[in-house]
Amino acid sequence: MASTPTAKGTVPFREYKTWYRITGRPGSGRPALVVVHGGPGSTHDYLLGLSALAEQGWPVVHYDQIGNGGSTHLPDADPGFWTPQLFRDELENLVTRLGIADDYILFGQSWGGMLSAWYASGRPTGLRGLVIANSPASYKLWLSEMDVLRSQLPPGVDETLRRHEAAGTTDSDEYIEAMLVFYGRHVCRIEPWPGDIMASYIEAVSDPTVYRTMNGPNEFHVIGSLRDWSVIDCLPDIDVPTLVLSGRHDEATPTTVRPFEELIPNVRWEILEESSHNPHFEEPERFYELLGTFLESVHAAGPRTTTVSGG
Repeated sequence: MASTPTAKGTVPFREYKTWYRITGRPGSGRPALVVVHGGPGSTHDYLLGLSALAEQGWPVVHYDQIGNGGSTHLPDADPGFWTPQLFRDELENLVTRLGIADDYILFGQSWGGMLSAWYASGRPTGLRGLVIANSPASYKLWLSEMDVLRSQLPPGVDETLRRHEAAGTTDSDEYIEAMLVFYGRHVCRIEPWPGDIMASYIEAVSDPTVYRTMNGPNEFHVIGSLRDWSVIDCLPDIDVPTLVLSGRHDEATPTTVRPFEELIPNVRWEILEESSHNPHFEEPERFYELLGTFLESVHAAGPRTTTVSGG
């Protein structure tokens, strides 16, 4: 259940606007938790439950990345406009404009975890900690593991998917029905899906510009501009405590997540055994226990004594 926000609005980003929502009061003694949603091309809605952390004193900032939700939509933008650098610049602009750049923690989910890891590798001043939830470290690893997961679907499902992918008919009802078999196993195992997930899904479908350009028609058929993108090379440069979370049934399989554990210097990885890609819904008690313990440990450690401003 989302908590009542204390502020909502937009901040200017270049000639555009980024929509944000704040729960709690930044500057009240604890780092702000900045929530970076997935996609790219989703919205903040499916992560709104994190706003409840404000009740424990954590200011929580949600925002919609450009192209989606309450932020500026650009359905006619050239495909080359949509780059990871755009979203990294937007995140930096957001924390600066909101006045929290000297004391915050990043929580990135799925694509948002990759973006947050890349951003953190620049060692921005004021970043205190990092949570990477349900994220691959590389889209090449992701695509390789999608083949593994697809091969384990019930008989005939993957054949149906591949037939439509080859024909370019991924909007067909038959394809979508087969797609949902994968989603029910590896995206969210709750039936029906929680309303907040459906809200993000509907938003993404209503304007699929970003998702289709950068990702593709769905989670496992990645044919967009991110298909070769990786953050593996930058992981050793992350210098803040990092918590990595994933689900046992996650589309972000252990193979895709392991580079975070192997390469980030100060990292802890927890796998939630009964979850897929949305453990904040699938195992909320365990999820919030792990997250809360991590946040407390970062706060107890105090501000970093040395920081290097990232570019």
